[in-house]
Amino acid sequence: MPAADERSAARREATGRRLARFAALRGKAARPGEFWDVVAVTAADAEQALAYRQQLAEKLSRKELPLGVRYHVFVDPPGPKIGNGGSTLHVLQCLEDLYGDKWTSFIVLLIHSGSQNTSERGISFVDRKKPGNNKRVVHAPPLKQTKGGYSQRLPNASALGKIFTALPFGDPVYQMLELKLAMYIDFPSHMKPGILVTCSDDIELYSTGGTETIAFDKPGFTALAHPSDLAVGTTHGVFVLDPSSFSGKGGLEYTSCHHFLHKPDIETMRQCGAVCVRGNCSQLSSSGDCSDSEMECVYTDSIFYMDHSIAKQLLTFYKQMGTLCCEIDAYGDFLQALGPRATEDYTKNTSNVTEEESRLVEVRQKLYSLLKGTTLHVIVLNNSKFYHIGTTQEYLFHFTSDSNLKFELDLLSVAFSSFSNKAKTLGQSASVIQSILEPGCFVGPGSVIEYSRIGPEVSVGKSSIVSGAYINLKVDIPSNCFLSSLSIKINDQVKYVSMVFSVEDDLKKSVKLLSDTHSLQFFGVSLLECLDLWGVKVSSQLFSSEDARLGLWTARIFPVCSTLSESVRMSLKMLNSVQHMSAFKLNGFKLLSVEEMLTYKDVEDMLKFRKQIYDDIHLQRPKEKSDL
Repeated sequence: MPAADERSAARREATGRRLARFAALRGKAARPGEFWDVVAVTAADAEQALAYRQQLAEKLSRKELPLGVRYHVFVDPPGPKIGNGGSTLHVLQCLEDLYGDKWTSFIVLLIHSGSQNTSERGISFVDRKKPGNNKRVVHAPPLKQTKGGYSQRLPNASALGKIFTALPFGDPVYQMLELKLAMYIDFPSHMKPGILVTCSDDIELYSTGGTETIAFDKPGFTALAHPSDLAVGTTHGVFVLDPSSFSGKGGLEYTSCHHFLHKPDIETMRQCGAVCVRGNCSQLSSSGDCSDSEMECVYTDSIFYMDHSIAKQLLTFYKQMGTLCCEIDAYGDFLQALGPRATEDYTKNTSNVTEEESRLVEVRQKLYSLLKGTTLHVIVLNNSKFYHIGTTQEYLFHFTSDSNLKFELDLLSVAFSSFSNKAKTLGQSASVIQSILEPGCFVGPGSVIEYSRIGPEVSVGKSSIVSGAYINLKVDIPSNCFLSSLSIKINDQVKYVSMVFSVEDDLKKSVKLLSDTHSLQFFGVSLLECLDLWGVKVSSQLFSSEDARLGLWTARIFPVCSTLSESVRMSLKMLNSVQHMSAFKLNGFKLLSVEEMLTYKDVEDMLKFRKQIYDDIHLQRPKEKSDL
């Protein structure tokens, strides 16, 4: 067996063991030291926190999580967005507020899943109907300070959170939360009290030798490191390791770090000595795996641990700062201060900052002064893979096309779904997750269907995403289509809106002037042309953002409907009009932007829809078995 296949098989075996250990703990009380004392999830705002708490409560009631654990959802403070670094500091404050000095004895898992902030927003709608005019478009009022912690690159995870993204395996299906808890199942028993910090949209799979253990028991910071090619290093944190302290062989090595680079260019990696050449690493395939060619590699970051003495220092800093007025990155602004070669040069580098706040450099310099000289220990996982599930393209690739992840995580084509053998799919590359597919429907290769009901006359093209939808009409959903339905509440009435885009549309792109709207693309067509087809005028009322962020995310183009199926029908008609360049007027509809859809989302109704699918799948299973 080639070495790459051996490494993949080792990761699969190790992953299966961890999943089995976690499965044995689900619904049972963990013994002291066996599991986390606290699992903390961050949320961007009160609405997102409500969604997280309701989903956690549902999981606990179904005994899908270990019991006897303090599960918390902490909301970022009001005001400007503070980033995952500011959110980390805020969580420390929340833990002290809840538990006093006792929090310093806890083993804490901190998962960032929305570490940005939005202020309270109005709910009422303004009807802009003119006297004597029966045809109108009704808009919601502009949102205040629209700086959400929602995923613009993977919108189907926006409403209920990336940490609750469904995965195509498990019965019932695992979400990212369960996978995180399973992959870190070995950590708590080898960890001194402290905080382990991770994000909600990545997966780390790894294997170590039979007697090797990952231990977080040293003072200061300890981070995991993964061999990656240089291109990957430009979008991650990169460790400049002490070359005399590791060999690049075996499953696991403890080493020290001279310097941490945050999203460096390749020239900087070379100049700082971060690039390694090893015989058993690292020509990386498109999925990041190592071959046996002698190639260059760097060691990139994923999760990190800090002991409680450091956590207390950071909490003191946070209290002294009073209110944070800028966005802090837990990786870039904490870890770059560490190691003997760290300098304060990075504090003035704002090239990776989306919005340079006036106080950012000052706050970074204070953090540097606080953390300077602190040791950064690194645990090199030589046989590890880092998967990011943060964009629609990554989501589709990893769940349908990535044979490595499918093998190592044992992903299924049909996971916890009612899927008649009379439903037609093309090949094994489609992924169906907690959904009901009626006989006769068709799902094209490379597409993902999640939390949806698909009728018998529905055809889904290739490489598309359908999420939270009820489609009971005869319709062809085109290839490369992103369709996601949300429940919203307006004046205490439940309504429905479905967003539709191309999976390649850039929802983060924005312009500052209405005259530049033509540069925005909807399914490969200028937004201006689309608006003309839909009978929507370009005006200051078209966009929901007050801070000149004019883009697909803030464009009020999606009609509010009274039923879930109707909202899908209307949005698909919009798309059809663009594809065939034929008019489909939106007169008479209330129109929302994606930003507003998330503001007015009705978490309870969306979870109710998922629960109905869950219950129906359970009911239909005996019938499906008898049919077979």
